[in-house]
Amino acid sequence: MKKVWIVIGVIVTLLIVGVVGFYFWGTSAKSNQSNIVTFIIEPGTSKTTIAKNLENAGLIRSQYALDMYLFFSKSNIQAGEYELSPSMSPLDMLKKFESGDIKIHSVTVTLLEGKRLEDYAETLANSFGFTKKEFMDAVDNKEFVESLVGNEDYWFLTEDILNSNIYHPLEGYLYPDTYEFLESMTPEEIVKSILNSTSKKLESYKEQLTNGNRKIHEYFTMASIVEKEANTLEERKTVSQVFYSRLNANWSLGSDVTAYYGVGKILGDDISISDLNDVNPYNTRLTDGQMNGKLPIGPIANPSITSIEAALDPSETNYMFFVANVCTGEVFFQETSQEFYNKVYELQSVCDKN
Repeated sequence: MKKVWIVIGVIVTLLIVGVVGFYFWGTSAKSNQSNIVTFIIEPGTSKTTIAKNLENAGLIRSQYALDMYLFFSKSNIQAGEYELSPSMSPLDMLKKFESGDIKIHSVTVTLLEGKRLEDYAETLANSFGFTKKEFMDAVDNKEFVESLVGNEDYWFLTEDILNSNIYHPLEGYLYPDTYEFLESMTPEEIVKSILNSTSKKLESYKEQLTNGNRKIHEYFTMASIVEKEANTLEERKTVSQVFYSRLNANWSLGSDVTAYYGVGKILGDDISISDLNDVNPYNTRLTDGQMNGKLPIGPIANPSITSIEAALDPSETNYMFFVANVCTGEVFFQETSQEFYNKVYELQSVCDKN
């Protein structure tokens, strides 16, 4: 029995020596060559992926040795473009990553919920070397958009967005969030990065979106409208129900926010009677019947997850109308037109007094 324990002890010792030896070998410089290699760490890249990419770039001996170090360390790695050399040890490379010794830096940008693609273009242009127009021209480019629709990574982008009457094909599909981009990224690269985030956010809703009673594009269109019409999840779910009920009854949605989008205006802008009656594929305020039972041709803003949830899972009520208190933002729901007009009058009186 004693001999067995001795054998086990020897094996364990050899394993420990082997692991330690492998670690020191793997975390030493790969060679004495001092050639410079450009290495990019994309925002959001995991430490394991970084180690793998370093090995694939021929900069380190083994990703697994670096993984061992990273597992026990609390390295705060910064995204960016770095200049490295095989003569550097992996730990020296990590020091660069942690200190931000970067050739090309990253840029943090917040894209707000309920904003339009043109708003995003302006926000991004303020942080990058392109103009708002250059961004819009790039992301509206037909060939670029078609390449996205054919990409399985972006399963939620269907051929419906290729309709030539849609103002901006990607409107509604760029998930609002705070992003970190490399400052050297092009508009197309930025859009793909955002769409990757959209894909992750939608993963748990994929079954509902792909197998629901409506097209994916219709769900996103509905979500974009309820995003602008209400604030809370419960209000948005009820607004969603009202709109679906009106569609089923072959009514027009009668949504002001779609009319504003159709003529290129935002809430708060002056809007005329001619604007409200403008014939375009977004204006659900039209009373001639051509928009009865129809959603706008596409989204009018980039919705949040709560609005997408509302579009997928509307409330179960009998409401056919709603009106918002412009003073407070609170939304009130009604079953009949008379109730609706009574509430409109009441709210006008309340706001006039304030």
